[in-house]
Amino acid sequence: MSTCFHFLFFIATMFDRGKVSLISNICLRKNLTASGPRPNPQGSYHYGLINTTRTIILANSAGQVNGKQRYAVNSVSFVPADTPLKLADYFQIGGVYRIGSISDKPSGGKIYLHTSVMQADYRAFIEIVFQNNENIVQSWHLDGYNFFVVGMDGGQWTAASRRGYNLRDSVSQCTTQVCPKSWTAVYVALDNVGMWNLRSEFWARQYLGQQFYLRVYTTSTSLRDEYLIPKNALLCGRARCLSGG
Repeated sequence: MSTCFHFLFFIATMFDRGKVSLISNICLRKNLTASGPRPNPQGSYHYGLINTTRTIILANSAGQVNGKQRYAVNSVSFVPADTPLKLADYFQIGGVYRIGSISDKPSGGKIYLHTSVMQADYRAFIEIVFQNNENIVQSWHLDGYNFFVVGMDGGQWTAASRRGYNLRDSVSQCTTQVCPKSWTAVYVALDNVGMWNLRSEFWARQYLGQQFYLRVYTTSTSLRDEYLIPKNALLCGRARCLSGG
């Protein structure tokens, strides 16, 4: 491990600092032989043996909307609604957001403003590809989940990129980076019902629209899947006159 990090430091200081994230993810891997029942590998959850049911490709971009700087995901620059999205979802308040207001593939169109919400199925196992066509390192965070970073490389992601995935010993995490003009792919098991924010970790880009909400949905109303809203929850927006009890 120390040799790998010395190499990482060498790359960072002598060549391209934008590649530090890529190399660190190559170096940081799970030790499958430690703290596990012999002779079995560490743990029993083998993410690389699960078939993905959906691929979501997310491309960040920057541009002007109405003469003001904005940032976007798949051409949609997020604007907050007048009611927290989880409250609108819980109380089924219409007109706050629209499911499918952001595509799961880049459109290549001009940036526009919207309260972007993408729906996904509860208990699905999906692949998310972060495509960075800009000249700076991107950092992405997903609330409510950890994921496995399975691949990172330069250029455009294609289906053939899967041949280079690490399907064995990736480290579980909730934030990942994408090098300039590169992509990063992650696998995530959607086992947590809710309305979850997926956003840039750069505060200015997040504030100016580089985020959206992933609605992980099930028709089940069982408390096994999601608890009721607390009775002392503070309600606001269009939900302020409703009861959480």
